[in-house]
Amino acid sequence: MNKNNGFTLIELLVVMAVIGILLTISIGSFQSSQLKARDTSRKASLEQIGRALEAYNNDKGQYPSQSADKKMDGCGDFGSGPTTCEWGAEWSDENGTIYMIELPADPTTGLYYYFLSNGTAYQLYARLENDQDGSIPTIGGSPANYSLSCGDLPCNYGVSSSNETIENDRTIAPD
Repeated sequence: MNKNNGFTLIELLVVMAVIGILLTISIGSFQSSQLKARDTSRKASLEQIGRALEAYNNDKGQYPSQSADKKMDGCGDFGSGPTTCEWGAEWSDENGTIYMIELPADPTTGLYYYFLSNGTAYQLYARLENDQDGSIPTIGGSPANYSLSCGDLPCNYGVSSSNETIENDRTIAPD
């Protein structure tokens, strides 16, 4: 009587194949979760910036102007007027009032937020990665974007002051 203890080569290959399939599924799910988390962060950041813009408007009677590179001109005032606020840096004025300890930057390299203002209203835009997000505009049921560049890709999500809409003067085009 010969008793073999152990697994056959076929049994080991089947187990390895099952583990590989499970890993592939879990990695795909993990990447999707990361993408949605970055989009949630973008939405929350734009809402926070919007609240800070309202505080700035309450203090100054106007929203900060936009810079040539579509950032805010509302940081400091050292004789020559306000300077451009950098994403990821502190947002404070000449009086030392801090509106945001850190003006949020887009969590993805190659993307950034887009700011528009005429002093009486503002619009903020970002690029969401999840094309299935209900906040993205659609044309005929397909995801669309605004006629603005949020870095490497066009913007497809925005917030605005209560007296403005994110679509005002913006063309919405298929993505």
